[in-house]
Amino acid sequence: MITDIEDFFAKGCGRCNRFATEACSARKWLPGLERLREICRSAGLVETVKWGHPCYMHAGRNIVLIGALQGDFRLNFFHAALMKDPDGLLERQGPNTQNPDSIRFTSSGQVEERATSIRAYLLEAMAYAEAGILPAKVPQTLELPDELVDAMDADPELAEAFHALTPGRQRSYVIHLSSAKTAATRVSRIERARSNILAGKGANER
Repeated sequence: MITDIEDFFAKGCGRCNRFATEACSARKWLPGLERLREICRSAGLVETVKWGHPCYMHAGRNIVLIGALQGDFRLNFFHAALMKDPDGLLERQGPNTQNPDSIRFTSSGQVEERATSIRAYLLEAMAYAEAGILPAKVPQTLELPDELVDAMDADPELAEAFHALTPGRQRSYVIHLSSAKTAATRVSRIERARSNILAGKGANER
């Protein structure tokens, strides 16, 4: 992954084999991404690189992350549960996203069309950061797949390690296993994930 902010706009994030090629999503959407960058910087946000993407901070807190996919590019808000979204711009990034947290663009021109709203949303998020306001924690009950329950019943070391994981990492395994269509696939995934679970890692960590 890249660590220099300029590399993202010149070559991409470095997370796939399209890095520094004409097929890179960042190159495809470059004018729109550069305009988002300009809006974020002009709002007074501090520009950094996190997870291979431009991340913008204020008052010591992550505010937004810029990302590019093949089909669209996005401005993703942290702590999105706080956002009022008066213009109805925020969308959920996926079915497992708790709150609408992303403004999605399918053309570079849409950034300019929404520039006033984007600035207002950034200022709102920055105000929450300055005040130290965080979303209320919503208790969640994980529905563990039967195959995972059986595996932990038969493997106390696995059970202890799984229950020691953070809630987010536990949830990542539930999502990963629940996406499998058959019980056999879920069992196979548990076997492959065992070493990562014992190492305290989430399903998407290497």
